[in-house]
Amino acid sequence: MSEPLAVGIDVSKQTLEVCCNEQSQVFANDLAGIEALSAQLRGQAIDLIVVEATGGYEAACVCALQAAGLAVALVNPRQARDFAKAMGYLAKTDRIDALMLARFAALLARQSERDRYIKTLDSEERQTLHALLMRRRQLVEMLTAERNRLAISHRAARPSIRKLIQTLRELLQPIDREMAHHIAKHHADLGTLLQSVKGIGPTTMASLIGELPELGRLSNREISALVGVAPFNRDSGAWRGQRHIKGGRAHLRTTLYMATLVATRHNQVIAHFYQRLIAAGKPKKVAIVACMRKLITILNAMVRTGQHWNPSLHSA
Repeated sequence: MSEPLAVGIDVSKQTLEVCCNEQSQVFANDLAGIEALSAQLRGQAIDLIVVEATGGYEAACVCALQAAGLAVALVNPRQARDFAKAMGYLAKTDRIDALMLARFAALLARQSERDRYIKTLDSEERQTLHALLMRRRQLVEMLTAERNRLAISHRAARPSIRKLIQTLRELLQPIDREMAHHIAKHHADLGTLLQSVKGIGPTTMASLIGELPELGRLSNREISALVGVAPFNRDSGAWRGQRHIKGGRAHLRTTLYMATLVATRHNQVIAHFYQRLIAAGKPKKVAIVACMRKLITILNAMVRTGQHWNPSLHSA
């Protein structure tokens, strides 16, 4: 019986560089290439596949491999590059990257917590919601950029900028309606539960459902780290450094930040917690991050238990 294999896949817009058993092979990053890759790997004893996140170019490949019953871990490019440097590889090519990802996969596969690295297969409904969220975010970013340009533009350019701003606003409306309809149809109970918390509006609720499927399934510490609001130690010997948050899902963290600002004004539990931290001398930014962490852990507990907001259960 052959030993289980670890596979690394370096993804680009056009190609998939696949390293298996120290041997590299290139597949096209299209439907035919992905189907050929899935068929080839399905016939082997694959333990774990590590794929580097590349802004969406990896999505079709990851979904196809998961549908084929293969275990896939999606890793941050910075983590993959740090691993390559630690292994002494300073050069960067597709072949080297695939090789390093394969060795990284072999290392992760031997960990006792192996399963937590494996990406769960999103349902079709959640993938649709995530796509709508991404498009809404893109439109908002373009709208913000055009508003900033309007303030400093020459008068000759302003009519064009105003027209584009109006168009972007009009494009946002059907996206918001479609998101609301989608959630009402597929995630109505979860959406109602999340919005029972003051501070959680429709956009934050949609982001939590579409971009944090792990909500309610992980411990409070794990969900905080996943979002990127858990402080990490920076100690060495007798020296104790400041704790800082790092990593996590940046877009979701930004959405949670805005929701927390609202909660510090209108949510009794979060507002009291925030004021207590400020009274204790904590800087405002530190207090806000602490409130973000408290809010996400409360939401995590609510989803886990299926209980709606109850301030008596979440005293500050």
